[in-house]
Amino acid sequence: MSAGFYLGVDGGGTKTEFVCIDAAGAVIARAVTGTTYHLEVGEGEAVRRIAEGVSSVCTQIGAAPAHLAHVFLGLPAYGEDSAVDPRLDAAVRDLLGHARYRCGNDMVCGWAGSLACADGINVVAGTGSIAYGERGGRGARAGGWGEVFGDEGSAYWIAREGLAAFSRMSDGRAAVGPLHGLLREALALDDDLALCERVMGPRGMARGELAALATIVSRAAEEGDEAARAILAAAAAELVLLATALRVRLGFDPAERVAVSWSGGVLANVSAVRYAFATGLKAAGCTAVEPLHAPGYGAALYARHLAQR
Repeated sequence: MSAGFYLGVDGGGTKTEFVCIDAAGAVIARAVTGTTYHLEVGEGEAVRRIAEGVSSVCTQIGAAPAHLAHVFLGLPAYGEDSAVDPRLDAAVRDLLGHARYRCGNDMVCGWAGSLACADGINVVAGTGSIAYGERGGRGARAGGWGEVFGDEGSAYWIAREGLAAFSRMSDGRAAVGPLHGLLREALALDDDLALCERVMGPRGMARGELAALATIVSRAAEEGDEAARAILAAAAAELVLLATALRVRLGFDPAERVAVSWSGGVLANVSAVRYAFATGLKAAGCTAVEPLHAPGYGAALYARHLAQR
């Protein structure tokens, strides 16, 4: 067995990234497959995509899964279902052929990448939202309750709030702003009520497809839409709450300026949310830290970190 191959798997709501590093931390292979969010694609398809990514990486490095020194798999919704988790874990063991791995929630990948496995907190705002932090080897999470009644501040949440604003504008319950026309154009709506079928009908929008509408809300805000601006401000406030809740749960000293970083498309790409988030963190006694690495690389770092424990 080679002691030099560390594979990290960062599962997300839209894609799954596989990153393999050597002992020095250099990337030696990468692969990307579709989402491994089993609630959307099913357990069997999630496992198939994991196998596809592992196979691609192993082909690139010219080694079998048995030659991987350690593997960390950050999977969407892992740790939230006592029946599904053991089945996913067993499937990973079967495809790797050894026990030098750990399955965990994909939130760990963001923290491990952004802070290089150092004490602090990382807030993820991608398709969904969640926060994870560690202090002295103890970890905790906040958020990540899913799109039905949680995931505040995520792309899905922003899109959902944007669609709600659209409905109010259409009814006359709110003033019509740029968001109304931009959503009509993006969804090719001939009539406002066609939105219901477009989103919830037989050929309705998948989770990731709906979350992508967050970019329309962001564009509307840039064009001066007050409702869209309010949505983005509320998203930032919700993401700050995730960080401050974890600060307390992890037992950081009240006077300590806790390092808080971020990952996911909302905080990476929507400057209005990121600026308001950083401002809110400062007011809460935290220090906003630019991400050091991407979550995929963070997953590989965490695999190496686990091997060295």
